[in-house]
Amino acid sequence: MKREELEALRAKVSCEAVLERAGYQIDLKESTRRAVKYRRGSHIIIVTHAGRGWFDPLSDEKGDVFGLAMFLDRIHFPSAVEAVASLIGFQLSRSEWTSPRYSAPIEGIAERWQSRHSPSPRSSAWRYLCHARSIPTAIVRQAIREGVLKEGPLGSMWAAHVDSNDRVIGWEERGPDWRGFSSGGSKLLFRLGPADACRLCVTEAAIDAMSLAALEGPREQTLYLSTGGGWSPATDAALVELAARPGLTLVAATDGNSQGDAYADRLRVVAEQADCDWQRLRPPADDWNAVLQNRAKEHREREMEQKSKACRVRVGRVKGGFARHAPALDPAGHEDGLAGMVTKD
Repeated sequence: MKREELEALRAKVSCEAVLERAGYQIDLKESTRRAVKYRRGSHIIIVTHAGRGWFDPLSDEKGDVFGLAMFLDRIHFPSAVEAVASLIGFQLSRSEWTSPRYSAPIEGIAERWQSRHSPSPRSSAWRYLCHARSIPTAIVRQAIREGVLKEGPLGSMWAAHVDSNDRVIGWEERGPDWRGFSSGGSKLLFRLGPADACRLCVTEAAIDAMSLAALEGPREQTLYLSTGGGWSPATDAALVELAARPGLTLVAATDGNSQGDAYADRLRVVAEQADCDWQRLRPPADDWNAVLQNRAKEHREREMEQKSKACRVRVGRVKGGFARHAPALDPAGHEDGLAGMVTKD
């Protein structure tokens, strides 16, 4: 094919079509308009550039639709061109993306961040974090004090990704009906805790970082981090820089699944290269927020059981009181002069 024909073919066939044909399924929970995640078993491919690009988050593999066909089927370029051409007109199983975010001009990252208010006890973001996600108010207040939490639109919260100079360069967006990353922003690291900490706990989401902080309780020398579900070269460089400090312990607190284990392996490599201690802290559920919510549910159930038990005890005492002070009956079976009254101790 001529170059013009290849370009036309590349424009007609999406990387998502190649993945669907290969048996990959979309992970809607983990996808955004700009980064669509597909899974087949433990293997993951992220589709970018409106379906024209892709990358493997656990390796350096990336490219266009032809490169994807070559990568998946282990074939050469001519065969990849034929495979892509066979998908012209392929209809994706998913519907078109719809975003709940408002339409507004993209301003500078710093200006957009500063324009948002911090969550307050009656705000939607506060309710989402503390009620829907069971994050303790103390942790939410700590994140607000450290300047890494803002109130987003439509009941969402924004969790800042900052660089080594504490500049906000992007943020994770999470809400009841929305998840994504700031338009025009860059993923680096969400940070909660002291910058000079000797223990780094790396999670995959800011909510997981806050959840783990809540589960572990106050720790003065722990910095809780989130990669925002990605692993960019900038993220890798930031982790290498942090791990270079002497006496550091790097804790892989990533999700309890195959992807989390793969990220943990990457963190182990970072620790080995930096010659620092490394630990794997694996959640007993899918992620740390699920662990926190399960614990909160168990606590509520114990409280309800204790209240129910206390109520039964009170009822028993009241019934016993009635029995002890029941009105006396005369020989004819009639109540005496205290009819209808119950005395108290």
